[in-house]
Amino acid sequence: MILVWLFSILAIGGAGLFGWRQLDHQADRSEMDRLMATQPAEPPLFSAEMVSELPEPARRFFAFAIAEGTPLLTVTRLEMQGQFGMGDRAAPNYMSMRATQVLAAPHGFVWKMSAGRGLMRMAGSDSGSWTRFWLWGLAPVARFGGTSDHTRAAFGRYVAEALFWSPASMLPGTNVTWEAVSENVARMTMHHDGLDQSVDLTVAEDGQPLHVSFLRWSDANPDKLHKLQPFGGYLSEFVDFNGFRLPTHVEAGNHFGTEDYFPFFVVNVTDITFPRRQ
Repeated sequence: MILVWLFSILAIGGAGLFGWRQLDHQADRSEMDRLMATQPAEPPLFSAEMVSELPEPARRFFAFAIAEGTPLLTVTRLEMQGQFGMGDRAAPNYMSMRATQVLAAPHGFVWKMSAGRGLMRMAGSDSGSWTRFWLWGLAPVARFGGTSDHTRAAFGRYVAEALFWSPASMLPGTNVTWEAVSENVARMTMHHDGLDQSVDLTVAEDGQPLHVSFLRWSDANPDKLHKLQPFGGYLSEFVDFNGFRLPTHVEAGNHFGTEDYFPFFVVNVTDITFPRRQ
């Protein structure tokens, strides 16, 4: 009888965890659908005149990143693979990783990944509203979100990524401003829903982005306290996608530009598409 009860409890617990995991999958799909629905139905076509009043390094960037006459689609879907570091600079503890991401600045993002090494296998997702990861798809090991700290940190991430993976969303307008920092550095600031995030973009002579850097709201520090601290990454291996010239290799991490810099996010993008509204 004890064994029957034990088996019943385990079965009920397993079914509950399975159902919980399916709810997470459903939430990922729903949020991706919501973001993809923000894609412009009839986007305008890019013209150099749109950026003629921007600082010179910003004009060079857009001339490099968007071909004349390209439909300005602002929602991007990416497939990527690479390494995700679970440790620190001294002991990176990299795991192989694959992920799908929908990026729709300023509205949000979803990054759905799976990673593993040896017996360690984990999967889950990040978004502007949550961070949820599971061990072997059976046990929840990280669940965050629903706080102003999480929202602010997530906003910094997806604004910076949109700058180099979704340049159409970075054209000047009511929620995006640009200013010059130096001959080869321009600062973009995005404003949305009470949040502001500035990102410095360093470009080469031909306008190719070299790296991005910004102060991100983060608790990735020994004290585990949220504060502004350097974040950034290097961009390379540019490829043309439907009129957009985008980096397919990115190395990014905390404390960018300092001796504590740790590139925990090292990825190669295998595909980029611009989903159309249904």
